[in-house]
Amino acid sequence: IGKPRADPRTVVSLILGGGAGTRLFPLTNRRAKPAVPIGGAYRLIDVPMSNCINSGINKIFILTQFNSASLNRHLARTYNFGNGVNFGDGFVEVLAATQTPGEAGMNWFQGTADAVRQFTWVFEDTRSKEIENVLVLSGDHLYRMDYMEFIQKHQDTGADITIGCVPMDDSRASDFGLMKIDANGQILYFSEKPKGADLKAMQVDTTVLGLTPEEAIEKPYIASMGIYVFKKDILLKLLRWRYPTANDFGSEILPASAKEYNVQAYLFNDYWEDIGTIKSFYEANLALTCQPPKFRFYDAAKPIYTSPRYLPPTKIEKCRVLDSIVSHGCFLQECSVTHSVIGIRSRVEAGAEIQDTMMLGADFYETEAEIASMVAEGKVPVGVGQNAKIRNCILDKNVRIGKNVVIANKDNVQEAEKPSEGYYIRSGITVILKNATIADGTVI
Repeated sequence: IGKPRADPRTVVSLILGGGAGTRLFPLTNRRAKPAVPIGGAYRLIDVPMSNCINSGINKIFILTQFNSASLNRHLARTYNFGNGVNFGDGFVEVLAATQTPGEAGMNWFQGTADAVRQFTWVFEDTRSKEIENVLVLSGDHLYRMDYMEFIQKHQDTGADITIGCVPMDDSRASDFGLMKIDANGQILYFSEKPKGADLKAMQVDTTVLGLTPEEAIEKPYIASMGIYVFKKDILLKLLRWRYPTANDFGSEILPASAKEYNVQAYLFNDYWEDIGTIKSFYEANLALTCQPPKFRFYDAAKPIYTSPRYLPPTKIEKCRVLDSIVSHGCFLQECSVTHSVIGIRSRVEAGAEIQDTMMLGADFYETEAEIASMVAEGKVPVGVGQNAKIRNCILDKNVRIGKNVVIANKDNVQEAEKPSEGYYIRSGITVILKNATIADGTVI
């Protein structure tokens, strides 16, 4: 007898937009973390949103500590389910941290669990009566996954909670929260970023979760992906009655629940990258240019959606472009672009050299007349000016890089704070701030 299929209509998805996004600062200086642009034309939120849509899950809440205009605008333009036609009973709603009456109501979200706790009432209104499972997702990961397979495993094993995990080898395991499982895949306990003997103690037989014996030897650890599915009643019970003061899922609620509930591991053996820091964000974006890429935004059956901007195709004149991604609506003139991602509406002038750089693009165009008058007044138009040399850099939106600017970080400075001059350096990567102007001839 076949096991009953899990029904996506009984699932509600909660995407945790992250807190202040300090690890991604200064990209999160003026925007919520889910709105940070990736891959040239997308935003972080497009990844979990598209995974939900492709999995048939159409009830989605996005929890964000900082409600940014760019996030709301992007969601409204891209995922407009409000007209009741295309989505039936579905919805996409942003739940931003708000102040409520009383002493406790003055607090911001104190952590992932606290964020969900402040909004548990949304599971109890009439439209949520058929909800059985709550899928908790993180907004800063890059991967493509069918969540219904995850929920099917959760249902088949009769789990109270299921945690998505990725297999890990020795080299990276100590950077993650690891889990120990028994022969049935039930999680016994957790260990946060263990080292040395503590790390060895967390080795598990990953064949239990479906790896081949060869893969299991190579990757003997399982790390939490930070995505969970809870039975709705269990989630409410845990947050309200069992651990009413616990602020975080990963470090508090889940380790405690493993002792008294059936907490199962679901293995996701595919590309998955946490892009919550400037370094990992930069590396994951540039990795898209590899051939073949480990992750591709294009998949005919399971696309990653984004805002339809109706931009013209990119225009390239006598350029040398190697191992790069150039988004829509760009103008590249006699420049050289190597191992870089060039975002929407980017302008790169003659003689410019861009290498190992993530350029987020621009939100608007300047007309030829505007550009001419700005240059005449000695101002800098949006884009990269003539003969600029840029490497190891993230250029945020709408930056104005003057002529003959050199951004090379020759002294290999690892960390620097220069907001008055329009940039920060994080992990050796120069980040030029959104809307910043770098005057002609500047050397960074």
